Amino acid sequence: MRKQRKGRSPRKIEFNVDPTHFLNRDLSWLQFNRRVLNEAVDERTPLIERLRFLIIFSANLDEFVMKRIGRMKRQVDSGLIHKSVDGMGAEKQIVEVREHILEDLETQQKVFKSLIDPLEKEGIFFYSYEDLNDVDKKFCDDYFKSKVFPVLTPLSVDPGHPFPFISNLSFSLALILRNPQTNAIQFSRVKIPQGVSSWLKLPSDGVKAHRFVRVTSIVRFNLPALYPGMEIQQVTPFRVTRNADIEHRDEEAEDLMSQVEEGLKERRLAECVRLETYKDCDAAMLSFLKESLDINDNDVYMVDYPMDYSSFKVIVDLDFPKLKHKTWVPIVPRIFQEESNVFQVIKQGDVLVHHPYESFSASVERFISQAAEDPHVLAIKMTLYRTGDNSPFIRSLIKAAESGKQVVCLIELKARFDEERNIFWANKLEDAGVHVVYGILGLKTHTKTALVVRQEHDGEILCYSHIGTGNYNVQTSSLYTDLGLLTCDKRITEEVMEVFNYLTGSSLRTDYKELMLAPINMKSKFIAKIRAEIEVAKKTGSGIIIAKMNSLEDEVITEALYEASTYGVDITLYVRGFCCLKPGIKGLSERIKVVSVIGRFLEHSRVFYFSNGEKEPLKGEFWIGSADWMHRNLHNRVELIVPIHETRNKEKLWEFLEVLKMDNRRAWDLMADGKYIQRQPGPDQAEVGTHDVLMSKTLAREKNLGGGE
Repeated sequence: MRKQRKGRSPRKIEFNVDPTHFLNRDLSWLQFNRRVLNEAVDERTPLIERLRFLIIFSANLDEFVMKRIGRMKRQVDSGLIHKSVDGMGAEKQIVEVREHILEDLETQQKVFKSLIDPLEKEGIFFYSYEDLNDVDKKFCDDYFKSKVFPVLTPLSVDPGHPFPFISNLSFSLALILRNPQTNAIQFSRVKIPQGVSSWLKLPSDGVKAHRFVRVTSIVRFNLPALYPGMEIQQVTPFRVTRNADIEHRDEEAEDLMSQVEEGLKERRLAECVRLETYKDCDAAMLSFLKESLDINDNDVYMVDYPMDYSSFKVIVDLDFPKLKHKTWVPIVPRIFQEESNVFQVIKQGDVLVHHPYESFSASVERFISQAAEDPHVLAIKMTLYRTGDNSPFIRSLIKAAESGKQVVCLIELKARFDEERNIFWANKLEDAGVHVVYGILGLKTHTKTALVVRQEHDGEILCYSHIGTGNYNVQTSSLYTDLGLLTCDKRITEEVMEVFNYLTGSSLRTDYKELMLAPINMKSKFIAKIRAEIEVAKKTGSGIIIAKMNSLEDEVITEALYEASTYGVDITLYVRGFCCLKPGIKGLSERIKVVSVIGRFLEHSRVFYFSNGEKEPLKGEFWIGSADWMHRNLHNRVELIVPIHETRNKEKLWEFLEVLKMDNRRAWDLMADGKYIQRQPGPDQAEVGTHDVLMSKTLAREKNLGGGE
């Protein structure tokens, strides 16, 4: 494998940054997760989907604690005075973050309690071992003896056995034991292995078909089998979260894979940043755990049952269609139904696909799979950031390499929480003869780009490219909204070729005419386009900027948007996650609106529109790509933004932006104080939700031929 090479820093763009102009990034992120939690609160959400959103909220919060709280704590421990863009120090952030989380955990608990009765009315029941009759207890005891007992390992603490290592996000039982022969008291811990299901489905009793008992409660009442002769005085469930903000310090390392593997080991052994346990935890037990884990009171979260919401996945996967969102089967775009050869489709004109409304497998996946099998294809070049397990893209690349094609795959080893998977696939690809590269030292390769080089029947060498807003991941393609452009436009593909030369070789090209490439020219081009819109507003009295992304935090772009607002540019920002810009402030941002859309699909696509003074929207500039307006995306990652040229594709994007504008069901408006207000339909208005409308529009557009995946 090729080691990474060092990248170049882009030209620095200077702006005066005023901390009072910004919201706190971490508190804004928590506001985002509160909007996710609201989907569980909202009774309009189908019953099992409400439970699913409790799971998503918890998973999001786990990641936040691992990535952000650890960083704040390290800043405090360093003794350095570090302030976020809004001027808040790390110590104050930790306090305010904790207060926010505690409020949300109380809400989550209330919502869960409110779901129990409705779930029971639908035939879904949750039990603890102590709630069961003797027949059910015997069933559970037999299950424990045959399936659970063999994989449990009690670890006790005594002079010969130190306090055991507690792995990240593992669920454990802490015990206080007494030896009746010596009266000695000791601590012990039993970890519930990940391979053990969280819930055991009980046989139907003839009336209640879906009865589930917590496996942890089965373990708890069978603990004497692990400690024969010992007296169990206390049992306390708990869970530990460790810091995942491990940085790769030696960027000059010869072997990046070894460096990343070492970083994974560091993460597993990283300091504890959160302890979760139940509110009835004994004070002495809590004190022992805090001392052993080296944490303080602010790291402890005392919760009511349940502690680990991920365990409910087995419930949300039940076949209860009436309690879930109506199943959506992505539509195969008509052009792919009429022509099976994807290269012939692309030669007819650029194709813009919108997932999950339109089929990912029938477009993007087909593009790579046909490239692997087509004897006229000479080379395939592709970036992989998060590809998932059992990826068809990996299989296609291996098949292509084995058939003698030149295949280059850039795998980003430092994609957080996917490092191990990516290392595994990097080895598999290299074993098959794929040229695997890591990209550029100091930069994560986040662009989602593929290039296929094909010799046409007339002998011409033609390049085909896919540039997307989301990962080459089949699983997330059905859950995330993303856009992708399939093109053989030489203006674009010639520059995409240069991008791969930048990633795999030593290209120093900077004069990209079509593409925005971070960290080379993207930030300067965005700033230039914002300034151009200011000049339009100065001449005509108006200008329009619309941008859709996951997060907005970059100070320079934010200040440029403020300047545009003061000159009369109307700016609408669709930002799903955190946003540090303050909208609606007189004299600063009164012409800026920030909207977040939360619903059944995760809004992941990035779209950028600049009117350029044109009254007809389709004459303005449309762009899509992989980058958010965040400092890390614009400076520390390789990102790609591509222009949309063809009118029919611009129409599709404008329709999408108009649907977002009309949303009164899934949309939230950001206030200047950082709070969000959910839109509500008026007395005589129908609910308009972005995802429902786009599913209906996609069906209507393809209804003549129909057909799903």
